Amino acid sequence: MPVDRTKLRASIPFFREIEPALIDRLVPYMHQKTYRKGELIFLEGDQGNEIYFIGSGSISIYTFDKSKKVILAFLREGEYFGEMALMKPGLVRSATAECLMTTRLYILRRSDFQLLIENDRNIAFHLLDYTMDRLRRANQQIYDLTFLNVRSRLIKKLIYMMENYTTEDLNDFVIPVKITHQQIAEMVGAARETVSKVLQELQDEGFIQIQDKMIHLQNLKQLKAKLAEED
Repeated sequence: MPVDRTKLRASIPFFREIEPALIDRLVPYMHQKTYRKGELIFLEGDQGNEIYFIGSGSISIYTFDKSKKVILAFLREGEYFGEMALMKPGLVRSATAECLMTTRLYILRRSDFQLLIENDRNIAFHLLDYTMDRLRRANQQIYDLTFLNVRSRLIKKLIYMMENYTTEDLNDFVIPVKITHQQIAEMVGAARETVSKVLQELQDEGFIQIQDKMIHLQNLKQLKAKLAEED
């Protein structure tokens, strides 16, 4: 299906900084595809020859530590992934990407993406900055797994998702993705039973509500204060 330039710029912030004429040259080489919930985009270890931009929906990025699944990130509309394997020919995917819901992706091959960089060097710096931000988050995740207890890790993850996945006011946040206790456990590196216990405690304390697997945060400021106390 042909890609609409107007929709592309509206849904993907990355393309708003690029000259319209350059996008016009690029669009014929880009295609879009809709994936079902639970469908895999690529597997860890696959050859990486494409970059993906999320037009709608949500993606889970995860890896395995021995037999244990570790969720590295949830990505939503407007974000992109798969860029690390484009840095150098021959690099393979460092993680697996799976759809959390019906998701529409804009897909661009390595050779065509290089056209962008050759015509606008600022794009390379933008890409590097985005990749470095992900690296900083990965380092923070390693620190949290090493030094924080499960309750603190879970509260911190909820705060991060609330701040990055919602646009509501500070007293009524809702993470717009249905998340199971098992998925949360995979994000914070803990057993599902432990996560369920902590989530119930947070509900009993009035910090969150869970309705139809959607997490509602009652007060972000109070939850941040609670995290500071536990640290």
